Amino acid sequence: MLSEITTAEQISRVISQATAPAFLLGAVAGFISVLITRMHRIVDRSNVLSALPEGDPDRRHLIIVLSRLKRRAKLLNRAIEFAVISGICTTLLVILAFASSFLSFRHEYGAGIMFSAALLFFAASLLTLLLEVRAALHDLDFYV
Repeated sequence: MLSEITTAEQISRVISQATAPAFLLGAVAGFISVLITRMHRIVDRSNVLSALPEGDPDRRHLIIVLSRLKRRAKLLNRAIEFAVISGICTTLLVILAFASSFLSFRHEYGAGIMFSAALLFFAASLLTLLLEVRAALHDLDFYV
């Protein structure tokens, strides 16, 4: 397996091939940060609404809001899960590229599959965020 010593040229080639996945990994990390920020806002709003006293006349009306926030939180949780899986696939892709170079394996098919999987999970995360944003806009109609 390690019969040939990996040359600087091989490592340089692998690093250049890992550039696109590295950019994707950076995008996924930034996107997860945005999703978590949105989740924190929903949790904070839910905590404020849940803390209203039992005798508060607005409490009954706001219980409906809690169910809407719960639905949005579930959507965001799913989007975060998809984004994390995308990040894991991307990380495994980079590891696969370096490991296959060191072991002199062909990695083109595996890399293509892993990159496609990472992009599919990233797309699923984006679509789930779209559903959450639509739910948030629908909530605005509820208040107006």
